[in-house]
Order: sequence, then structure tokens, then C-alpha cells
Amino acid sequence: MDEDFERYHRFVRARDPRYDGWFVVGVTSTGIFCRPSCPARTPRRENMRFFETAAAARGAGFRACKRCRPDAAPGSPAWNTRADVAGRAMRLISDGVVDRDGVVGLAARVGYSERQLQRVLVDEVGAGPLALARAHRAQTARTLIERSELPFSDVASAAGFGSVRQFNDAVRELFATTPTDMRRRSRRRSGGDPGAGLELRLSFRAPLDRAALLRHLALRAVPGIEEGDAERYRRVLRLEHGGGVIEIELGEREARCRLRLDDLRDLAAAAARTRRLLDLDADPVGIEALLGEDDVLGPLVHARPGLRVPGHGDGWELALRAIVGQQVSVAGARTVTGRLVERFGTALAAPDGGLTHRFPEPAVMAEADPAKLGMPRSRGATIVELAGRVAAGDLVVDAGADPAELTDGLLAIRGVGPWTASYVRMRVLGDPDVFLGSDLGVRRALERLGQDRVAGIDERWRPWRSYAVAHLWASLADGTAA
Repeated sequence: MDEDFERYHRFVRARDPRYDGWFVVGVTSTGIFCRPSCPARTPRRENMRFFETAAAARGAGFRACKRCRPDAAPGSPAWNTRADVAGRAMRLISDGVVDRDGVVGLAARVGYSERQLQRVLVDEVGAGPLALARAHRAQTARTLIERSELPFSDVASAAGFGSVRQFNDAVRELFATTPTDMRRRSRRRSGGDPGAGLELRLSFRAPLDRAALLRHLALRAVPGIEEGDAERYRRVLRLEHGGGVIEIELGEREARCRLRLDDLRDLAAAAARTRRLLDLDADPVGIEALLGEDDVLGPLVHARPGLRVPGHGDGWELALRAIVGQQVSVAGARTVTGRLVERFGTALAAPDGGLTHRFPEPAVMAEADPAKLGMPRSRGATIVELAGRVAAGDLVVDAGADPAELTDGLLAIRGVGPWTASYVRMRVLGDPDVFLGSDLGVRRALERLGQDRVAGIDERWRPWRSYAVAHLWASLADGTAA
């Protein structure tokens, strides 16, 4: 990172929190690494070393600062913009693929050998897949230590460590403390009882348009699996080892998430999927720097600073919902999807308010009669075919999917067109550069802005065209395009 030294040094001197998560700074005189915004005294220039990830800093012998907690910073938005092997691998590692399937499974997902994948990740981010996965395990362990009263043996198992000794050694090495001391300090700092419920605090880069994000989720909340209003959003999660329920409130710089999971091994995946759902790793400063200067979009961007493009933590669910929503209103799609949830979903053992079911499994929907799904038979057949391909593993719809393969796989299904495939790529992969030029809402918003021609107008909005679409949609809701 020598060529970036001056730029990163400037960010550290300014203690700019907008760059937390982009990189970390190691301090050779203390042996610790920090966020750029760490409030401690700025280290001497000759004592600074910069790393792309916390795992790379640890690999170089540094430990995390206890004051600024750099491993809890927002994720780098680089992994949202990159569709290459490194970007896909980083998203899959955060979703727990290495813990579930090992490096062999991760390499198979991205189509590389283990040796090739190791070389790519070390070259790109300074650490291999095992080190990166270990960093995620450590963060999961820290959350359970600080936010639960679980015995440490259960924490070790839930975080993915092979033994309590391995867990204790990792905590001492990575955090320079013991699990007991970490829990004691957390109780003293919070003044509360961690046993009252498992809570995650997910940080993000300000600004964030909280009202728009919560309104988007609430308007599309499917009965049985989601609830939302102007203050919070709740939903049922479908995870690898079971299910769960999450309740989200958005603060000034972090999302407060209360979790109830069937199996705590799913904690890291639940956190990663929540970050994608809320688009918490976005770079609002970079987005506004480009779109805010545009003659057409500028007024919309300045009227809604920090507007996000909501993602989704369950690609299969989003793909089905996108097909259901073709050529029907948002309210109509909610009603139809709610009926599918009630009929084909898995009932929760303990309903939580209006949350009663997990979303239907692909294998269950693959056996459904297209004529009895409460929609035109042709659309029902499209859903059944989608379900069959996902259940068989012929179509992978998750954050680590190859964009070209996902698009081609969706378009091969009769009844799925370019709009649906692009919408899925935007929401599931978090692709920031998708332009839905054929979308009726986009066309209507552009017309209200005095733009009669749609073709070609989007080229100047790269690489943030998904956010341009979000601003155009939002302008119809609040009248700023009038």
C-alpha cells in the first residue's frame, strides 16, 4: 500500500470516520492497529503501517486497539463494487462459508483451486481465507462474550472454534485479554445485563437516510415473515442451521439489532446478511461526490443524503418476490407472497407477534402446482421452475454468486426477463451499478425531471447507477422530481 501512504496518512491525521473500514493503521511503537478515526494521539508518521484488512494487520503481528475497536468498523465498500474472485470470496467468508465448508468449499464456490484462491486473497487484501475466517470467528466470539451470558464453552462452539483452548488462545492473542475480563469490562461499560438478550451493534458510514430505508422495508413487508414501521423493522431469518428473528432500529451511526436464533452458529451469517439488507457498507461520500454534481440527479441527491439501496439476505426469497411482483402493485405482491408464506412456509415453534413463519424452502415450492399459487399460471410455472433449479443447485442465488452466471441462469427460466434479472443482481449481489432503464418508475421520474430520452443518460452515473435508480424511485414518493 506504499503508493497510498500519503492519502491514508492524511485520513488518519484528520481522524476522518468516513474511512473507517477502508483500511486499518498499524502502529509499530505500540504493536496495535486502529481505525483511521481512533481518538488516541496520532502516531508518528514513521511508525505507521497501513493494511487493507484487520486480518492482514494481525498477520503482521499487530493486535486490535481496545479503544476504537477497529474490527467492529463498517466493512469496506470495495467488496460491494467488485464482482471479481476477491470480492466474491470476501462476501462468502463473511457469510460463514469457510466455517461451514472449509477453504475447499470456498474455492469451489468461486471456481478456483485452494492455492490460486490463497494467492489472490493474499495479493489483494494481505491475508488468506483461513486468516480472514478466523477474524470473523473472533468478532462473533467477542459479540457472544459481551452480549450474552453463555458459558464460554458454548461461545467457543457457536463462534466456530474447535475447542475451548483454541478459543481462549485466540481471544488472548487477538484482543490481548481473557474472555472473563472481556465480559467483565463489557458489563461495567454498558451498565446492563448481557443476558437480557443478544444484541448486535452494526456501524455504518454517515449519513444514512433512516426514514427512507425503514419506509421501503415497511411498505414491502410480507405478512408472516416481516413487520415494519417508521421506528423499527422485524423479520424472520432463514439460515443454514435453523432460523431466527431480528429486530432492527437505526441510530445516527449504528444499527441496533436484537436477535433470537435457533442456533448461535448462525450469528456471523445473520450479521453479514443484515449488513447487506440495510446496505450498511455503502460509501455515501463517494456516491454523493459523483451523483451530487450531476445536472439531473444533483437536486435529488442533495435532498436525500445517505439514501441506501436495500439489499437482501436471502437470494432465493428475493428472486421469488421479484417474479411475484412483476406487473402488480407493491401491495398486491405483498398479499400474494403472504399467502405463499402461510401455505408453504415453515411455522415457527413460537410465533413472535405477527412473525409466524419462515419463508418457504425451494424444495417445497418446486413441488407446488403452478395453477394453484394464486397468480397467473404462467407466473406460477416460472416460480416452480426457479424453485426447482435452486433446490437442485443448478442456480445459486446468494451474495457470492458470479454475476454473469446468475444473470444467465435467471434469463434461462421462461418468464424471467432482463428487468427481473437485473433487479435480483442489484438486491442480492449488492451490485451498485445496475440501471433499470425499462422500469416504469424510472422512466416516469426522468420524464418529470424533463428528460425524455432514457437511453444513454445513465452512462455518466457509473459506477453508482443503482443509487441513481434509488433516487429516481424516491423522487416519485416524495415529489422532489415534480
